[in-house]
Formats: sequence, structure tokens, C-alpha cells
Amino acid sequence: MTETKTRTVIDAAAAGVIDAFMTPQATDTPLIRLGDFGDGGYLVPDDLRGIAACYSPGVSEQASFEMDMAKRGIPSFMADASVERPPLNVPGAEFVRKFLGDTDKGQFMTLASWVAATDPDPEADLLLQMDIEGAEYATLAAAPRDLLRRFRMIVIEWHHLPSVLTKPRFLAPALAVAEKLREDFVTVHLHPNNVSGSVEIEGQAIPRVVEATLLRRDRAHGLRPARDLPHPLDRRHNPKRPVLALPERWTG
Repeated sequence: MTETKTRTVIDAAAAGVIDAFMTPQATDTPLIRLGDFGDGGYLVPDDLRGIAACYSPGVSEQASFEMDMAKRGIPSFMADASVERPPLNVPGAEFVRKFLGDTDKGQFMTLASWVAATDPDPEADLLLQMDIEGAEYATLAAAPRDLLRRFRMIVIEWHHLPSVLTKPRFLAPALAVAEKLREDFVTVHLHPNNVSGSVEIEGQAIPRVVEATLLRRDRAHGLRPARDLPHPLDRRHNPKRPVLALPERWTG
């Protein structure tokens, strides 16, 4: 459902940084779909060879992405304190019942401590697939940049995007993460999640949640504006709700 009330961007310069980072670029490497044709499936570049492991915080009720990684010989490390176990028995996967965040305390752990305790090959690339309901900003802000560079791809759901553009307490952490990642990563796919709806901001409907695929720049060849949006492999998360379009501010 889209809210019709128009809101105003609070900081045009900061929003411009986020917009530029969100705008997807096409590369010479085609996208493939891993996971279900619906919720739990994501588009990634067909560049998985040599990735030693997938780190997947935010399991919830979906593990089809990790299952498809296992079929390619890539084991997954999964984490989520909200469930007792993953919904599927993924071959080679390890699960820890914790949330990811910016501290190692109680039921929370940092990305750095998790990787340090489980890393199968410190010389190899990794993949991060993250859907942690808004905690992505604090989690990534706390992660060392050298660690983030280990990830060839980051598949992530960005949450609270209308609030990011209109509320200072949401903008600051999102801007910090965008500035941290943009030197090393480029967005190569963006797809609105139609479950949560959108909010009108300065005449454009901004999805509350979008799926983004980031590719490390050393693997991103032939960068150019992405024109094939939505991608033919994109699917609605909820087939009973209308498709959400990307706003012009993220399509160039």
C-alpha cells in the first residue's frame, strides 16, 4: 500500500549520495537468480566460482538461497536468534542462534567476530546475503572495511528508506554506510519489495524496502547504466499485491 502524503527530503546533498549509491549499473557479467521465484530469491552476477562461503544473517522462514549456494558447492553460515533452526536442512550449512549487530553481547554478535570464528579460507572471497530488518546499517557501519572487501558480493535488503530520506536519525547511519561501501562496491541490481508498500516523497513513490545486489568494483567490468529494469528474472514477493516501480531518483 502506498501512502499518498508527500514528505520532503531533509538533506538534499546527503540524499544525493544515497541516490547515487542506490542507482544500479549493468556489467558484462549476466545476472542469475538464486533461491525461490518469490520471497527468498535474489539476483546475483554469474561470478560465483572461487567464493569460499556464504554468510547469511536473517534466516527467518527462508533458506532457498542457501540451498542453491550448496548446489554450487558453496557452504553457508546462517544466523538468526528469532528461530530455533533454519527451515531447510541445507547441506554443509552451520547455524547459530544469534542476531547480527554492532556489538558482541548477549544474543548479538558482530560480522567481524562471526567471520573470525568461522572463516573457511582467509585468502578466499566470500558472499554476504543479509536481511536483518533494519539492523543492516549499524551492522555494516561497525564492520571493518578490510573485512567488507572480503565479500565479492553483498546481497542485502535495505529497510526504512522513506525514513532514511526524511528523518535525521535514519539518515545518518544510512549515509555512513553508503559512503563506506561506495568506494569498493557498486550496485548492480535493485528491486522493490512489494510487501511493505511505499511512501510518496517529493512526488515519487519510495519503496519502504528494496533488494540490492552489490558487486565489488574489481569484479565489475563494463559498467553502464542499467536499462533492463525490472529484470526479466525479477518476481513479486507477494503475487497478490501490485508491482512497485523504482523511483526515477534511483534509475538515473
